[in-house]
Amino acid sequence: MKLPKIFNKAPIAIDVIKDKKYAWCSCGLSENQPFCNGAHKGFGFTPKIFTKNEDKKIYLCNCKQTSNPPYCDGTHNKL
Repeated sequence: MKLPKIFNKAPIAIDVIKDKKYAWCSCGLSENQPFCNGAHKGFGFTPKIFTKNEDKKIYLCNCKQTSNPPYCDGTHNKL
């Protein structure tokens, strides 16, 4: 499988809403980062769908290399 495109070498903070579904872009091609816009079609990637059980600030991976998608795990520091 081809590696995803590195969109940015820093996480992005977002305020999520309890029980709302989000689709994190796993390919790095979306023009709606960090969220999926369907640009992955034909490239073998699928978005990571997630919800949270409370309103809170989270940090999503923008380098697309995390071992804990969709969350930043600091991998961008090694790129």
